[in-house]
Amino acid sequence: MDVIVTGGAGYIGSHVCKSLKAEGHVPIAYDNLSSGHQAMVQWGNFEYGDVLDKPRLKEVLAKYRPAAVIHMAGVIAAGESVDFPYKYYHTNTFGSLTLLEAMREEKCNNIIFSSTAAVYGAAKKLPIGEEETAAPINPYGSSKLMIEWLLRDYFISDAIQFAALRYFNAAGADPDGEAGCLHEMPNNLVPVLMQVQAGIRPVFEIYGTDYPSPDGTAIRDYVHVTDIAEAHVLALGYLIKEKKNLTLNIGTGRGHSVKEVVHCVEKLTGRAVPVETRPRRAGDVAELVADPANAGRVLGWKAKHSHLENIIKTAWNWQLNGYRRHQPRPARA
Repeated sequence: MDVIVTGGAGYIGSHVCKSLKAEGHVPIAYDNLSSGHQAMVQWGNFEYGDVLDKPRLKEVLAKYRPAAVIHMAGVIAAGESVDFPYKYYHTNTFGSLTLLEAMREEKCNNIIFSSTAAVYGAAKKLPIGEEETAAPINPYGSSKLMIEWLLRDYFISDAIQFAALRYFNAAGADPDGEAGCLHEMPNNLVPVLMQVQAGIRPVFEIYGTDYPSPDGTAIRDYVHVTDIAEAHVLALGYLIKEKKNLTLNIGTGRGHSVKEVVHCVEKLTGRAVPVETRPRRAGDVAELVADPANAGRVLGWKAKHSHLENIIKTAWNWQLNGYRRHQPRPARA
């Protein structure tokens, strides 16, 4: 099947394209390259475009007549969203509305959406199941929850079938070293640590050491990006075959504190991480850990690559090899 992947030149999108290709599908990466890199488009065609550009979306949908769209384009920094809410509602929510309208007009009726654990906010029960009330505490989570509402309403009005995958903290890199995080200034914890250990950044900043955790730092459920990619491919098959909507957590059910991750990085890289502590950031919660049982029951999905040491090993290998091989070089004078 032809499948359009919005944000397909990005970190997670490139891994999704690789997994689609491995299963015999034809991924088409649709990306405006604001944070993605064309060097990451290795498993199918590339189409330049923005999710806010409805005519361009319609043009690409008409060209390929895809079986589905995997929608990953958007902005993702929870802390930044508190300071710049317009950016998040405009890009994420309105961009998704624009995409759904283009899909409706071009009669493309299947979408797999890249949602987030941030829709839960400060969950009252851990691990977090899909039945937990969605109560985001930052504009990033709110913008993603609004998209889930849009999906529900477009299914009711126009029979657009959807899978919303609420994944937790994506981390790691392709085990083959063919894809990984290419952001020059990433916000996610693991790639930031990799840059510190590679000498690109001088210090790693820990935001908050007074959380109610054993070591005072926030706890997150880190799931390998390859496992996330495989979940999207399984959800695609489910939508096409079963024609039923899905809202599922994609996580491991295990939590690691920030300091645990730092210690693992020190162990595997063989060097100390220079650390500075900062106050808590607005929009952060103490703990986010998934209950992934439904993803296993419905899709047969399992986090096979997500042991913390494997996440760090693949991320470090990418930083030392793949990142240096793919990062843009300055133009010659």
